[in-house]
Amino acid sequence: MAVSKGKYIKLQGKKWSTFQLSKMIMALVLALGFFMLIALRFFSPPETSHHRLPSVRRTAFQSDGLGKRGDQWVEFISWEPRAFVYHNFLSKEECLYLISLAKPHMEKSTVVDSKTGKSVDSRVRTSSGMFLNRGQDKIISNIEKRIADFTFIPIEHGEGLQILHYEVGQKYDAHYDYFVDEYNIKKGGQRMATLLMYLSDVEEGGETVFPAAKGNFSSVPWWNELSECGKGGLSVKPKMGDALLFWSMKPDATLDPTSLHG
Repeated sequence: MAVSKGKYIKLQGKKWSTFQLSKMIMALVLALGFFMLIALRFFSPPETSHHRLPSVRRTAFQSDGLGKRGDQWVEFISWEPRAFVYHNFLSKEECLYLISLAKPHMEKSTVVDSKTGKSVDSRVRTSSGMFLNRGQDKIISNIEKRIADFTFIPIEHGEGLQILHYEVGQKYDAHYDYFVDEYNIKKGGQRMATLLMYLSDVEEGGETVFPAAKGNFSSVPWWNELSECGKGGLSVKPKMGDALLFWSMKPDATLDPTSLHG
């Protein structure tokens, strides 16, 4: 699971004369109005009844990295939270490589303590996992670059990749990926978005479920393939090589409670 963090850049302003400043303000107002129209067009939910999920939109992407990825396209699935599925984001060879890399180093997964910001054991998370170093090798670097290209978030703003394994019956209860403690926010900033990459297929279950999402959940193409648990909200069925991108923050940089997932 790759999680991105938000950072900010402070720009040093120039000094302007009164006349220059007036012209500059007028130009900025016009430019701001133009960009606001673009932003509203891009970020606003479509005007449909009951937030019906839109149809699939297919886009071709150039293949790179280890192995062949086949046809790739991005499928928009939700406005609240903002969520997209990138089909065939990883090749089969990349998935198997990541699994083999992680297998010898798996440990019991932990959660972040909201008071101390430390990692602690918890019954809400029973999986096993491990972390990779950023840019650990050429294959990892290629995947990280692909993530940055897809999300428009620079590699250096992201955490290292985390590989998780769930046995039958294991779980991670519904939770937020954004931080609610000051310790982690001061340490590295708030988490903006998460990219989940599925490394294997499953016979049943294993869905990523958003119980607080808003929309017509049954309109997703894979609705009839979901488990009973998966029908408890907006769900994405795991498929080897697919990637799920969802945002924990709204376009106005406030935290999005509909990003609750498990």
